Amino acid sequence: MTASWPAPFATRPVDATVTVPGSKSLTNRYLILAALADGPCRLRAPLHSRDSALMVGALRALGATVTEVPGDGDFGPDLEVTPLPAGEAAGTAQVDCGLAGTVMRFVPPIAALYRGSVAFDGDPHARVRPMGPVIDALEALGIGLASPDGSRPSSLPFTLHGTGSVPGGHVVLDASGSSQFVSALLLAGARFEQGLHLEHVGRPVPSLDHIAMTVSVLRELGVEVDDSVPNHWVVAPGPIRAFDVRIEQDLSNAGPFLAAALATRGTVRVPNWPAGTTQVGDAWRTILPKLGADVTLDGGTLTVRGGERITGADLADTSELAPTVAALCALADTPSRLTGIAHLRGHETDRLAALVNEITRLGGDAEETEDGLVIRPAPLHGAVVRSYADHRMATAGAIWGLAVEGVEVEDIATTSKTMPEFPQMWARMLAQVAPSTQGAGA
Repeated sequence: MTASWPAPFATRPVDATVTVPGSKSLTNRYLILAALADGPCRLRAPLHSRDSALMVGALRALGATVTEVPGDGDFGPDLEVTPLPAGEAAGTAQVDCGLAGTVMRFVPPIAALYRGSVAFDGDPHARVRPMGPVIDALEALGIGLASPDGSRPSSLPFTLHGTGSVPGGHVVLDASGSSQFVSALLLAGARFEQGLHLEHVGRPVPSLDHIAMTVSVLRELGVEVDDSVPNHWVVAPGPIRAFDVRIEQDLSNAGPFLAAALATRGTVRVPNWPAGTTQVGDAWRTILPKLGADVTLDGGTLTVRGGERITGADLADTSELAPTVAALCALADTPSRLTGIAHLRGHETDRLAALVNEITRLGGDAEETEDGLVIRPAPLHGAVVRSYADHRMATAGAIWGLAVEGVEVEDIATTSKTMPEFPQMWARMLAQVAPSTQGAGA
């Protein structure tokens, strides 16, 4: 069992400036599109993490060339990508998805453009993550897939048999389990012979901001996308323009550091915050004031100042931000209700169950609802917080540790999924604590 990490306890309010690595969502979308583009591409300041490394490995397995070149950022080299060879016979390939939803869902549609067999597998937790809608859509497009025993697959592992081209056309799927099911097909749709008309049927699609990000990136690269009719996305066939782009920093991953301002009654600044963005993490500007923080964006720097107390709130559709939000709600002095996040049961782990388990383990009061969580005030105590191989559960534990002595986090290394240097970044943030302020505690 991996040794637990003693989460640092803040003895005084944090006063820090923090820069985080590039967006995982944007890095992996641009990597997919670079592999399908009409010429070589460059990603500047991309994320270098386990998820992005798995994506690079998948694209290399399919025949793309991805090369690291010197960059001007603080978090590693740039990436140059030579696209996949068009329609060449390529034999067999293997793709390790790890626990990356963007790899296990985004790569199969482009593997259908590969002429040969591609075997997909991942970590044990990945084998229980929902994949059915992508598999159903690919079969509707005429793509053959099979489990290792030859049966029809519903999840990893499976082998996809690509023919080098996909006819495209109208496909109906139920994407109520994840917005990634929609993005996966949209990213490849322009390369299908007839393009793609994707129709969603079922309960509402969660995390629509992530689909908006996909559509925005496609349009930026010259792809025609019509999303004017709700639950319908029409991608015209055509080229994907080669590009040279700088990746925004990951605003979702800025969340734990911004949360530190509330947990310690301190101040955290994040420079280079984009004035306009499709990242869901921009919602911190509206979420944190509801929890008692003062939030300003001035001159490209987002500044969050914690108040004298953390107040609970009713918050809807916090998406991937929910674990960080829930961590703060467990420290609040009034109740909170988080709704519209039932889809988190299908993420790296069942995040709703995991959050209830770990808040309870710390002495808190939380329960699941049909589509979210209710969290009530209760004094917390030290304990080992389990991470469930989920990076956002690990960072939630780090937030609790700031305000509660004796918190340890199991397998802090799972943060390498999106922030390989998280423990070091956390320590650097705390090293900037203003020396003249009073203790924080909670």
